[in-house]
Amino acid sequence: MRTTSLALCGATLALASGAALAADSSVTLYGIADTFIQYLGNGGAHSFSERSGGSSTSVFGLTGTEDLGGGLRVRFVLENGFNVNNGSLYLDSTAMFVRQSWVGLQHDRYGTLSFGRQYGPGFYLVYPTDPFGLNDATSLYSGNMATIDRRTLATQYDTGRADNSILYQSPVLGGWRLRAMYAFASSVTQPLRRTNGNEFGATLSYSAHGLYAGIGYGNQRSGTLSFPGLPAALDVPSAQYFGAALGYRWGIVNFQFHYTYSRPDDPSPGSLTARLDSAHPYSVVQLGATIAATVSDTIEVAVVHRNVRGAHDNAIGAELGIDHSLSKRTSVYARAGWIRNNGSSTASWTGVSVSAPGATQVLAGVGITHRF
Repeated sequence: MRTTSLALCGATLALASGAALAADSSVTLYGIADTFIQYLGNGGAHSFSERSGGSSTSVFGLTGTEDLGGGLRVRFVLENGFNVNNGSLYLDSTAMFVRQSWVGLQHDRYGTLSFGRQYGPGFYLVYPTDPFGLNDATSLYSGNMATIDRRTLATQYDTGRADNSILYQSPVLGGWRLRAMYAFASSVTQPLRRTNGNEFGATLSYSAHGLYAGIGYGNQRSGTLSFPGLPAALDVPSAQYFGAALGYRWGIVNFQFHYTYSRPDDPSPGSLTARLDSAHPYSVVQLGATIAATVSDTIEVAVVHRNVRGAHDNAIGAELGIDHSLSKRTSVYARAGWIRNNGSSTASWTGVSVSAPGATQVLAGVGITHRF
């Protein structure tokens, strides 16, 4: 990453902020540029394409700190994503910083309290146990969690980020860490128009001596979802989230496991959601490993199973990845994965449409990542 000292660009930033700049403050411009060539076998059809973010989502952002003294400092992060292959904005073209946009106070002894759009406790719970780092394009877990099919169209799940949120992160005490978040109601227009009720989430994790373990709970209040082809917006019932994660590093191998369960309330009788039978609970379980084969080479492997309760709707998938570092900032990689859908399931990788319910998919790709 390239760090720009405020001492060097102080005049410009002072004009923008109208405030004096302290010598112990800093702002860092950072980013990732990642693109890959993808092969997709989708229900008998085959295609090649160029996509962005096969190993890490392509991003650019600003992060900054100011030391207030006594172990207290201010921190902020402003981050957006983009698609290297065509230069477009990632996910939501109406938002300037759709990935992260928050500011907060951090204290060495008391922890961090931050406000804005940010990652929630559920993200931090699962992230250490996904070999593919919850990558939007190629993580099996991310794709299976975000799958929208007929039986789970109105089932809320932990999306990993929350608008209008207040997040507390405790300091690490003997390996233990607590995270808790409350988010006020919000609405978005892309990729689908939806409203979200208030949200609460908390996780407790332990990390020491090669062991990682954590549990989490979330509660998302009801909202609405507008989906193309439906005569009206769906009423999205309130939902509860449960999660558990476990990892253990043994030599060069990091074994990883996690389980998440999304349980919606029953929809209102006679509502469109009830008539479509589209608010079933579902679980996603993943078992994987990350292998540090050499100083420059890392191997990732994962197997995932998604199961929708009360319906013939499930999927199983497997994926293999290899990353080779060319330098501290540049790496090349390869991915190969397979997903078999059953019943009405349309599980897939994020950004890849399924040709029909129950279709089998194969994805492979090679790409390059550069960090700055």
